[in-house]
Amino acid sequence: MFQVVKPEYVNKTFRLEMKLMKRLETVAQNRSVSVNNLIAQCCEYALDNLDTEFSGE
Repeated sequence: MFQVVKPEYVNKTFRLEMKLMKRLETVAQNRSVSVNNLIAQCCEYALDNLDTEFSGE
C-alpha cells in the first residue's frame, strides 16, 4: 500500500568560511539544487566514506 512519508528535519546553525560558502552556492546553482540539499548530500557522502576506524560504527 502506498504511504506518504514526511522526513523529520532539525534546524541547526553552522558557521562556514565565506570561500567555502561561495563554492557551495556555485555548485548548488549549477546543479539546480538548494544549498541546504547540497550540504546534506556532502555530509552523507563524507560520513558514508569515512574511515571506519573513526566513523563511530
